[in-house]
Amino acid sequence: MSTRHDLGGGDVLLVVDVQIDFLPGGALAVPDGDAVLAPAQSLMRAFDQVALTQDWHPAGHASFASSYAGARPFQAISLPYGEQVLWPDHCVQGSPGARLHPRIDLDRAFLLLRKGANRHVDSYSAFGEADGRATGLAEMLRARGIKRVFACGLATDYCVAFSALDARAAGFETFVVEDACRAIDADGSLAKAWARMEAAGVKRIQAREILG
Repeated sequence: MSTRHDLGGGDVLLVVDVQIDFLPGGALAVPDGDAVLAPAQSLMRAFDQVALTQDWHPAGHASFASSYAGARPFQAISLPYGEQVLWPDHCVQGSPGARLHPRIDLDRAFLLLRKGANRHVDSYSAFGEADGRATGLAEMLRARGIKRVFACGLATDYCVAFSALDARAAGFETFVVEDACRAIDADGSLAKAWARMEAAGVKRIQAREILG
């Protein structure tokens, strides 16, 4: 477990996709998604190093159900890089729904990483696209002396989990702040995501274990 006093320059908080479209009323709203706002704000103040991610899709993205005749949101199709869940149009570049919530303080972050910007390839993880191409985040974190990654945001079972798994695979000690995340949780996806993370050595913690 970590306490606030344990945090240092080797720790980074990764705040994942706290965007209007993933919050109540958004195009792909995560149930209870706005519950992450208060703990995410508090966590951002506790860390010296903070990185943010932002889903940033061009119109007509390969992950949108609307890009395929007769397709429905949440069905899965096969694309050249593997299985792809189809989503409602969301976080379209420059749209109001793509904006980070105003309570997420950009000035606290050294990095805003936009992902999913390749029209033909989806990207859940902050560390790599679905076809395996790296974003360069791991190298940047190593260059900054980061040893531990703490992740929070939306959604636990997709972008948070994929980012945490890739952080662990890249050699970082990795934590997911459970109460600063919320999940889509369709067809058992949350339980499956936690099983994968725990098998990989990702640690599940609560915000109070950092904030005291």
